[in-house]
Amino acid sequence: MNADSLLDLAPVVPVVVLDDADAAVPLARALVAGGLPVIELTLRTPAALPAIERVAAEVPDAVVGAGTVVRRADAEQAAKAGARFLVSPGCTPALRAAMADTGVPFLPGVATASEALALLEEGVTALKFFPAEAAGGIPYLKALGGPLPQVRFCPTGGVTVANAPGYLALPNVGCVGGTWLTPRDAIAAGDWARIEELARAAAALR
Repeated sequence: MNADSLLDLAPVVPVVVLDDADAAVPLARALVAGGLPVIELTLRTPAALPAIERVAAEVPDAVVGAGTVVRRADAEQAAKAGARFLVSPGCTPALRAAMADTGVPFLPGVATASEALALLEEGVTALKFFPAEAAGGIPYLKALGGPLPQVRFCPTGGVTVANAPGYLALPNVGCVGGTWLTPRDAIAAGDWARIEELARAAAALR
């Protein structure tokens, strides 16, 4: 798997914040059962790395990755925990190098044409567009498709079940990332049936 093929695995990538690593495995199983095998666990809590490790070990059908990668240590620790891809909210030359050094596919974050061009110069053609809605949303990505047809995006940030189809209709969008699939109240209650149902609806968006 490389970053470009990662964009084709599922129409929606659940972006998950976990406070309890014990929830990781049943959550991942629910998402996979609903048809969404690609899962981004964000490095925003102490539970993230052990959660990635558990999913990687116990849910073989899940493609688990690490989000909110902002420094070299994040990339290295996530890869060591078993992350199969890395996602950053933005990108610098040092961070791009750090993610590349892990040998794990990565989606660096961009919000402008200049940022996309800088990564394209390094041969990176699969990008995260973040924060999608605040940075211009569907009209902005549609405009980028003309001068940068070789770049594909995973828009994240403000993407919802309502606007996801509009993003997915764009030829330069491979998938979208969203938090609506894993409500924190459902995770806290262990309502895996609800999460599976949300995943099933999202998997049918394309």
